[in-house]
Amino acid sequence: MIAQETTLLHQTRVYAETLLKQLALEYTYHNLSHTQAVVSFATEIADQEGLSDTDRETVLIAAWLHDTGYINGCDNHEDNSVDHARPFLREHGMPSKRIEAVVACIEATKMPQSPKGNPLAEILCDADLGHLSTPDFLERSEQLRQELKRTGTKISKKKWRKKTAGFLENHQYFSHYGKTVLAPRQAANLDILRQQIANDGDDSDDEIKAEQKEKFTKDAKKDKPENQAERLDHLLDPPTAEASPKAKKQERGRGVETMFRLTSQNHFQLSAMADTKANIMISINTIVISLVLSILIRKLEDWPALTIPTIMFTITSVVATVLAVLATRPNVTNGVFSREDIENKTANLLFFGNFYRMDLPDYEWGMRRMMDDSDFLYSSMIRDIYFLGKVLGKKYKLLRWSYSVFMFGLIVSVLAFGVAAYMSR
Repeated sequence: MIAQETTLLHQTRVYAETLLKQLALEYTYHNLSHTQAVVSFATEIADQEGLSDTDRETVLIAAWLHDTGYINGCDNHEDNSVDHARPFLREHGMPSKRIEAVVACIEATKMPQSPKGNPLAEILCDADLGHLSTPDFLERSEQLRQELKRTGTKISKKKWRKKTAGFLENHQYFSHYGKTVLAPRQAANLDILRQQIANDGDDSDDEIKAEQKEKFTKDAKKDKPENQAERLDHLLDPPTAEASPKAKKQERGRGVETMFRLTSQNHFQLSAMADTKANIMISINTIVISLVLSILIRKLEDWPALTIPTIMFTITSVVATVLAVLATRPNVTNGVFSREDIENKTANLLFFGNFYRMDLPDYEWGMRRMMDDSDFLYSSMIRDIYFLGKVLGKKYKLLRWSYSVFMFGLIVSVLAFGVAAYMSR
């Protein structure tokens, strides 16, 4: 058993929490709270199943990442979760074989679950539906119904209970712990649910028809007789499971917002990584230069053969340091925009360098104009991302030169020191 959270697991948790905290409020079930519950179940089951430290870490990483795809919408969220997981784990040095093990676990949670005999996937599948065995199962189930309702799929409480009862009757856990511990708890919840269904009776209120009838009553006076008949016919039809055009439009809007948010976040992370790499290079080379100036130069009188290698080494450190400093040196623009820039939609008010010298009323006016014009807003976000990319390109180009100069200069300097030492014997 892992006594403490590993570094990779900690990084995965932070990454997943960052994404899931950005979910829309419509996701009342598939949110950070659900993922935390799945991780807790996965930890409990993994410990009881006696997994190795490596397998346990793999399952918990998959648990943290398995629903991150909801940031792109509920459709194909498992595939989207895999698209988030692969580059993140690759960037953090996880071997390809273990990445595919994480991917297999995530893909197995797609309904109907199909772990295909993979013990790690079986644990994650059981953890993902662990709430079926908890005392707050009914509350969790209602949260899922509300989520479906808010994302365009309405279903009454009575029908939802029946569908849920049918699901519980057919669901079976995969792991030994799930079959022996979680399954009996699930059976107890099924008994409670059946009792609720029995209490519903035939006179149970149908939530969807009540809402539709209320709308019909409000609009009846405004409708023509043929329109009233058409609306009444619609009331008698059973609700469809397809999302409404409005819900689909909202889903697309959330997808666009998520795209901008993730792209900007990735750019900022890459910028922070570049600054860290530059700081490493600056620190190393300033230490090297300090040692050369304070110690090695005084030895050149006794070892004149080391003069050329010392000069080469010093020049290498200086050039690498200058390039690293140039990569991190800030570039601030004039900080002023005009009303013509706003009218022509050419000002980017999302970057501080374009407004830091402006008065608050002028900046507030510009921002309100941008917020009232979605085309202006999106074009500003696109320009902001584009110029962030341009800055990143310049940073990483200078960093590459800095690291290349340091690497090749270090090799040549060390060889030169070796040759000088050999020649002076």
